[in-house]
Amino acid sequence: MTEFKYVVLVRMGEIALKGLNRGRFEARLTRNIKSAISSYGRFHIFQRQSRIWIEDLYSEQPVLDDQEVAGQIMRSVSKVFGIVSVSLVRKFSGDMDNIREMAVRFIEDRLREQPFDTFKFETKRGDKNFPLLSPEISGDLGGLILERFPQLRVDVNAPDLIVYVEIRDAFYIYADKVYAHRGLPVGSSGKGLLMLSGGIDSPVAGYMMASRGMEIDAVYYHSFPYTSDKAKQKVIDLAKIISQYCGPINLNIVNFTEIQKYLYQNSPQDMLTITMRRIMIRIAEKIAVQSHCKALITGESLGQVASQTIDAIVLTNEVTNMPIFRPLIGVDKDYAVQIAREIGTFETSILPFEDCCTVFVAKHPQTKPQRKHMEFAERFLEIDDLVNKGLEGIERILIE
Repeated sequence: MTEFKYVVLVRMGEIALKGLNRGRFEARLTRNIKSAISSYGRFHIFQRQSRIWIEDLYSEQPVLDDQEVAGQIMRSVSKVFGIVSVSLVRKFSGDMDNIREMAVRFIEDRLREQPFDTFKFETKRGDKNFPLLSPEISGDLGGLILERFPQLRVDVNAPDLIVYVEIRDAFYIYADKVYAHRGLPVGSSGKGLLMLSGGIDSPVAGYMMASRGMEIDAVYYHSFPYTSDKAKQKVIDLAKIISQYCGPINLNIVNFTEIQKYLYQNSPQDMLTITMRRIMIRIAEKIAVQSHCKALITGESLGQVASQTIDAIVLTNEVTNMPIFRPLIGVDKDYAVQIAREIGTFETSILPFEDCCTVFVAKHPQTKPQRKHMEFAERFLEIDDLVNKGLEGIERILIE
């Protein structure tokens, strides 16, 4: 009987199109995969022929033989940006007779797990020295299965089961694909500081920038007792969820209470939203520099609230020399909700715990503030003192 072992096949996404720096992206992706599955055991992870392979490092007690654990590993790997899909694969060697034997065993096992009626084989012949062409291999295996399992039939258009066979350095057979989130490997595009609130949009913004290869740190503005410890825990929980995609996150919790009270007492009410936002950006920039971040990230969407009109955004941008990435700037709320549901942050985001932006809110905020309004609003504010106060006593939590 032909022996086989389970390995995990990882298909890379757009990094396969990279030029001379492709090796750097592949190395980063391999490190991210290793980090994502380190808790499951020790594995040999290597790249070959535009694929990444994961094998058990020790053959005495193969972790991947446990189908439940293997499923957990594949789901963890599927959350690593830079990947198209993941499959659990049977790897074996020999000749065409061994492939035929393994195909029959594979079909037998699938029928026991979940009965089906139609199938087809798809073959990729990476080893051009193999004596049969891909269509010949698929036809040979299809005929064999029809002979052994007369209750089954071939359907090349919409089969219940597609069995994939790959002829490479060894032989591989598999059926299922766990689809991933594509993008670029986290850490391949620098580092950004996410302004993380307890709402729907900011976690999605962090996820989206991480999908473009950005490493993420975060800052949260906490106004206790006006915002409760439950609100703070909510943000920590959101950071934990997106860390499954972004990797470790250094969460900076700024004590914003006294700053917010001061602004409420000293800023014109119609400009309160903008003056508060400008102080937040100034504090975030200082934290970003300390954390070696090169950009700020927000969940703003144009026109969604008073602080997100084009006029307000222009005034907000003035206080920093750092680029502010707003990946949701041109989308509506439904789009953000859709992604939040997909990545698992939505149910946490809608928990009814307030954040600092929902307290001390102006009743009639300016939606078209001008620079003269801003200069008037800030003329007597102790800007540097407020920023320094925000930088004092920051609570830092490593989210993994």
